[in-house]
Amino acid sequence: MPVEMGMWRIDGETPKRLTSASLPTEATLEAFLERDPSLLGERLLVIGRQVHTPHGKYIDLLAMDAEGNLHVLELKREKTPRDVVAQILDYGAWVTTLDRDTIIDLANAHLGEVPFEQAFEDVFGTSAPDELNSSLQLTIVATDLDAGSERIVTYLRNFGVPLNAVFFTYLEDDGRTYLARSWLARDDDAAASGTAYGKSTKGKRAEWNGRDWFVSFGEYPGGRSWEDGRRLGFISAGGGDWYSRSLRSLPLGARVNVHIPTRGYVAVGETLGEAMPASDAQVLVDGQWVRLTDQDLVGSYEHRSTGGASEDDTGEWVVPVRWWVAQPAEDAFWVKGMFANQNSACKLRQEFTLDRLAQHFNIDEGEAG
Repeated sequence: MPVEMGMWRIDGETPKRLTSASLPTEATLEAFLERDPSLLGERLLVIGRQVHTPHGKYIDLLAMDAEGNLHVLELKREKTPRDVVAQILDYGAWVTTLDRDTIIDLANAHLGEVPFEQAFEDVFGTSAPDELNSSLQLTIVATDLDAGSERIVTYLRNFGVPLNAVFFTYLEDDGRTYLARSWLARDDDAAASGTAYGKSTKGKRAEWNGRDWFVSFGEYPGGRSWEDGRRLGFISAGGGDWYSRSLRSLPLGARVNVHIPTRGYVAVGETLGEAMPASDAQVLVDGQWVRLTDQDLVGSYEHRSTGGASEDDTGEWVVPVRWWVAQPAEDAFWVKGMFANQNSACKLRQEFTLDRLAQHFNIDEGEAG
């Protein structure tokens, strides 16, 4: 049966039911959700309102979650059960075809002066993932739902369609107005464990240019020092296989964009060799290859082995680099929305970051390529 929202105020020992009030218009509810999509119980970034589809229809609200998955929010607006469900399924079929570039274009058109990448970090506190729209959530937003619509939604969820309905009720109490929310089904409902939409990742992951890598140079007291890396031309990582494994995958001739955690980007350069244990590593100084351990170092690049682990697992690994530009840590460059993560090295796909690094460091693509 249709969901009914009730709320009571307790005066002493006597419950007093709050009176339901009429929502001025469903457009008002749409505006509420655009301004604060957390009303749905999840942090979301709205990337489109009244999004025009190729079929002449308009999606009320299009939003994105922290994983880069899209959410279609469709208000009921007096539609019949068949119409509201058919319409949101039609929208879902189209949204799953959107590639990363199209999604970012839609978001930038809606967000205006704030670029998508910055808006994403403002909401979620992290940079946007490389892959967008890997799955989809369809949500019918209503002030009430008839029994027919409820049956259809429940039936489709049993087949793994990522469809749900949320209800908002206006309530009044002594001149104050409240907004209450309830869902038709729980998010962790086993019936919704499958996802019939959004499985294809073609075009949904940022393309890699085959050259640029992100490198995290993690400084720490008494250990790794960026001043050594900048002066002697190297990057390094270690202390455990998880930290060094990705650095060891860097190929010869890779363009590395070096980031110091909590500070920003400090250098761009080209790898001159493959990773070597710090005890054996050589760096290029004044045109001559010299042992790193023979140099006057600010930091330390040794790790204590525990549990019988091998040097390959726990040791510091070093990659020699020719810097095109390298700045002190205090001059690190950072713009909200730029890419950063905890990997010691990974492919850098985000155009937003690459464009700003090229501008800031004045990198000539012709010379640097």
